[in-house]
Amino acid sequence: MSSPAVARSSPGGSREMAPAPQGRGRFWEVGGGSGLRLERAAAESERWELLLRRGELLALGGHLKGALEAFAAALRRGAPARPECLGALVDCLVFNYRLRHGLSWSAAPAAGADGGACGLLRCLGCRGFLSEPVTVPCGHSYCRRCLRRELRARCRLCRDRLPPATASATDAEGTAPRPPPLAAAIAASDFRTSVVLNHLAEKWFPGQRERARAAGRLGELLHQGRYREALAAACEALRAEPSDLIVKIYRAESYAGLQEFKAAIEDLNAVLFQLPDWPEVYFRKGKVLYDAGFLGDALQLFLQCLALDEDFAPAKLQVQKILCDLLLPENLKEGLKGSSWSSLPCTKNRPFDFPSVMEESQSPSEPSPKQSEEIPEVTSEPVKGSLNRAQSAQSINSTETPAREDCLKRVSSEPVLSVQEKGVLLKRKLSLLEQDVIVNEDGRNKLKKQGAYGDIPEELIDVSDFECSLCMRLFFEPVTTPCGHSFCKNCLERCLDHAPYCPLCKESLKEYLADRRYCVTQLLEELIVKYLPDELSERKKIYDEETAELSHLTKNVPIFVCTMAYPTVPCPLHVFEPRYRLMIRRSIQTGTKRFGMCVSDTQNSFADYGCMLQIRNVHFLPDGRSVVDTVGGKRFRVLKRGMKDGYCTADIEYLEDVKVEDEDEIKNLRELHDLVYSQACSWFQNLRDRFRSQILQHFGSMPEREENLQATPNGPAWCWWLLAVLPVDPRYQLSVLSMKSLKERLTKIQHILTYFSRDQSK
Repeated sequence: MSSPAVARSSPGGSREMAPAPQGRGRFWEVGGGSGLRLERAAAESERWELLLRRGELLALGGHLKGALEAFAAALRRGAPARPECLGALVDCLVFNYRLRHGLSWSAAPAAGADGGACGLLRCLGCRGFLSEPVTVPCGHSYCRRCLRRELRARCRLCRDRLPPATASATDAEGTAPRPPPLAAAIAASDFRTSVVLNHLAEKWFPGQRERARAAGRLGELLHQGRYREALAAACEALRAEPSDLIVKIYRAESYAGLQEFKAAIEDLNAVLFQLPDWPEVYFRKGKVLYDAGFLGDALQLFLQCLALDEDFAPAKLQVQKILCDLLLPENLKEGLKGSSWSSLPCTKNRPFDFPSVMEESQSPSEPSPKQSEEIPEVTSEPVKGSLNRAQSAQSINSTETPAREDCLKRVSSEPVLSVQEKGVLLKRKLSLLEQDVIVNEDGRNKLKKQGAYGDIPEELIDVSDFECSLCMRLFFEPVTTPCGHSFCKNCLERCLDHAPYCPLCKESLKEYLADRRYCVTQLLEELIVKYLPDELSERKKIYDEETAELSHLTKNVPIFVCTMAYPTVPCPLHVFEPRYRLMIRRSIQTGTKRFGMCVSDTQNSFADYGCMLQIRNVHFLPDGRSVVDTVGGKRFRVLKRGMKDGYCTADIEYLEDVKVEDEDEIKNLRELHDLVYSQACSWFQNLRDRFRSQILQHFGSMPEREENLQATPNGPAWCWWLLAVLPVDPRYQLSVLSMKSLKERLTKIQHILTYFSRDQSK
């Protein structure tokens, strides 16, 4: 893709088009110049697409000043106001916000970090009780509420993309993005509840489960817009359980729906006091201020939300909408002189000031001296008539200490936070995990104190609750299907070898099979480790013994009964039978990546001699079949035959050529070898082009002649390559495979070549 051209003016006043500079310095010089130059270039060319592209590149490079200029200039030149075009600008704002407040990029603390029993049954999204648990494709579990409302786009722990619960929003081209196969399957199933985890939640914490149901009914009232009823229900629930933060959030939403913004802010501040690193609460608080008409304060709260969770999709969408609105020409004063922008009319009591954003240094990590200068407070008109309210953001936040005069000095400045929030969140430059530890130590996190609802009573811990319904043993590497059922990973894979349906409910798992992720359900495994350590140790011991038995390379070796295979010769296989799917998977899981190959035999089911195959690569097809790339290894002789789970096994001994010690015999062997090799090359070159190209495509080119004939226990590789491509009877090939004398093998091959060379000459 060629670089975009950049319009510039020559010293004589003429206009020329130059390719976009590759160096960082020149790029910033062109993009970061005065807004006047940018505006003149856009006016001359009428190409606002170039300005949008330049703004995106500047934002991706972290140059906020130039990006804002470019986007604003594009809108002035007639570019459509599409919020989705500002994704890179939002990322740049969040990056600057993190730098200025010293926020790390640490992931959220793992569930159960507070150590209590219910700490394990805690949602990774809302950090509340895991009500109606849903296990997502990456193996982590969330409550249905967090997924249904699409409060986040990625898993907070592993950053894996979460499947949407409803139809995805359209992308920039106006078409809906196609989710991955497994994500589509889970979305279609409407987030089936994990049966095992849901049973444990109801059995261990019936009170919490009932309160979660009540909260769910409260959420439905809010969804229907019945704010009065929701408020009454929330107040009643909080009288019974004052520490329920989810209900407190619901009450704040009820207040916001009734235009009682001050009460809503008070509830949200109380939640933030207990959990200062919860992104959703910053988003809720920002929404309240946005609805009240305070765009600047709302914008900074949305940025705080994204700083804690960069993939919080609703917050990113709100920031895009606000920026798109603020950058419209009617909301900006005309004329951008130097690097100073006029303050934007977005708040009642304080301006949302872009000038200081324009004054940052070239490197986002190095603060400019101008950032510390005071900017006079300017009272401005509301952006739109609907935002013209008498009260100010500070009056809504009357429970808070008035903010500093310069708190809204820059985009990445301090949001409208309470005194406690400032102390806990902004003044500590700690990772999210460190914040949790300190908050827990100094005793200010009341939720964490009462989050550990006591250890689970011993009589409630039943090993049968953790048994796989297929093997009737304790879960080992438990996985949860999109339909909500859990099985041992190996058990489920064996079932899917036969049919792509859930073994319990018979729901189609074709997409799950095609995805082939089989991620372990982390929460279920953690519960087993915590409460059933002895049983797990015994289960692991059995698994290790079975694995050791399967990984033996001379006892009970798996045998693929199919075709002839030879040392060093590639042998591609199409595996579709369930028994061989299992065999190939076990060979990979045990780490040996080896199995034997023999031709069939009418009397003994398979021949007495065969060749070990080494798996080099496996390509799984969506329906469970696979194409296996293997290459021949050692030859072997069958000592004892057996059967395991439908496929053949054998005890074997490996074959090696008997080495020649006498010098005269070695000399004669070398002469015979060179003669047969020349004869083989002549036969291959005299083949028809069609046959020769087919051989080269399937088996590759003929190996080179070897100097040391006895370097390997199987002899020269070209002999086996030739034996594989010669169209001879399998019984004849088998007799050559079983030979332990290189001289006899060369003599046999010579007789075959003489026969085929005679046919070529006719």
